[in-house]
Amino acid sequence: MSEVINTPSEDSKKRPLEEEETKVVDVKKQRVETDRIKRKKVALLLSYSGQGYLGMQRNPGMKTIEEDLMMALLKAGLITEDAFNTPQLIQFQRAARTDKGVSAARQVVSIKLPEDTKVEAINECLPEQIRVMAVKRVTKGFNSKSSCDARTYSYMLPTFAFMPLDKELSETYRITPEVVANVKATLKLFEGTHNFHNFTARKKPLDPSANRYIMSFDIDEPFVNRELEFAVVRVKGQSFMLHQIRKMVGLTIAVARGHTSVDTLQRAWKTERLDLPVAPGLGLVLEEVHYDRYNQRFGKDGIHEPLDWTEVDSDVTAFKEKFIFPTIVDSEIEEKSMLNWLETLALHSYSIREDNLSHGLTTLGQAADLVEEAEGEGNALATLARAAQVVQENQNLYNGNPNQHPSRDSIPSA
Repeated sequence: MSEVINTPSEDSKKRPLEEEETKVVDVKKQRVETDRIKRKKVALLLSYSGQGYLGMQRNPGMKTIEEDLMMALLKAGLITEDAFNTPQLIQFQRAARTDKGVSAARQVVSIKLPEDTKVEAINECLPEQIRVMAVKRVTKGFNSKSSCDARTYSYMLPTFAFMPLDKELSETYRITPEVVANVKATLKLFEGTHNFHNFTARKKPLDPSANRYIMSFDIDEPFVNRELEFAVVRVKGQSFMLHQIRKMVGLTIAVARGHTSVDTLQRAWKTERLDLPVAPGLGLVLEEVHYDRYNQRFGKDGIHEPLDWTEVDSDVTAFKEKFIFPTIVDSEIEEKSMLNWLETLALHSYSIREDNLSHGLTTLGQAADLVEEAEGEGNALATLARAAQVVQENQNLYNGNPNQHPSRDSIPSA
């Protein structure tokens, strides 16, 4: 009796190959269909908590707001892989670049998306701490950055930051009307057009781009949260440089506490390079980006809506109360960011760098800069070690040559 050997039929041999070919065709068809989708320029209104993110702007290998947003758009089938890898293909542009840990209540992104794009489709693919609040059709030439007239930021901080030096720091402090009035007066001095080279990094005094226009700068009424009193400082300006707001707040606090006077602010507008503190990043929020000129020209043309977002104000407020405010309050209470930073204010000279100041004070100011600039990077021991090295190296240098003063160039690179 001969043994019967079952061999695969020709049909069964072909089936897997045919199925694979069908899958490839389907993928190609889907790509073609996605590419052929009619797209229009839109403005996305974003709200996000910056906690755990290394800023807004995309950076390969880093956790950023833009990376999660682009991934959500890809998952929702609203952009192609090519557009995901090269956002310029869909004219992607952010209105403002927020730094590590900084949140936004109303960030705006311009981008080309399918005409029927729904907010819900994007949010389903986003983490809870990032929300698209609205999508609005805009003109072809709209650019969320260059079309922006102004930006408003807020800075939320505990009011004990303004306590006078003659009083012992206390988290139970309640700010007085007199102190509030003094803070308001200091903030008012920043308004107008000034040379802010002393309020950023690596900007030369005569660089025209250091001139910035501040429209308003004020402080709101204080409030209590978890038994700690807070206040919110609000600043509106055409544009801001790196660390500018944090340095303005830092100097305001130093003046309020009595480490220096408002005369330092007047000197800061000049070409001298001053030693000024940078307030902690915690508490800084991008509140709004303004499009007054765009709204005036196109907001009532019957085709485009004004970019004022009033219809989602309640949603934005609810998001802030759930994701932004608690992060600031909880972090301040648990990590004592402001309380610890206040101790560094005495290390700054508030005067010209490398002048005939006390050698030790200048060196400590440089060390304080290192700590402030590395704030939140997670390698505190290494930062403190570098700061200690600055103090030691400059002390050795000074002992060897009493006429030679320490230079910022002697600080070892990170």
